[in-house]
Amino acid sequence: MIDTRIVHCMQAAAVDMVVSLPCNMLSGILDHIDMLPIKRISVCREEEGVGIAAGAALAGKWPVLLMQNSGLGNCVNALASLTCLYRLPLFLLMSHRGGAGEQIAAQIPMGQAAPRVLEALAIPYTAVATPDDLDALASFMRQIYADRAVGAAFLSRELWHAAQ
Repeated sequence: MIDTRIVHCMQAAAVDMVVSLPCNMLSGILDHIDMLPIKRISVCREEEGVGIAAGAALAGKWPVLLMQNSGLGNCVNALASLTCLYRLPLFLLMSHRGGAGEQIAAQIPMGQAAPRVLEALAIPYTAVATPDDLDALASFMRQIYADRAVGAAFLSRELWHAAQ
């Protein structure tokens, strides 16, 4: 249900390309996207995804980079020196690992730092922690694309638990 609602937000924002990295939390979203006529490209590294999304934006597409927040550090330079600098629209849709109840200690440092990394890059973001938060996601995405900007959303683990 949550996965479907997230994909509907992307469709409502006219997303027509998804660049993705593997993530257990996002697997349902990826499965749903694969059933739709939305182009999806799997990549191995987040900065590779930023580059592919930049090319798509230059071709008039509205790309989403679907990844874990832990990969944000891997693509900071590409975001700052490519998409942000040249105002290439991109939406980062990230599972937010490292919060309350995180079982993997290595996820915690980047989980805490990721919002501050976006703030340092002047990238607007939102946190999606409950199903009610999804109501504003599509309009936030549309605004990012209209502004030819980079924006982001953190999808918390609590989002999927709240829907159960």
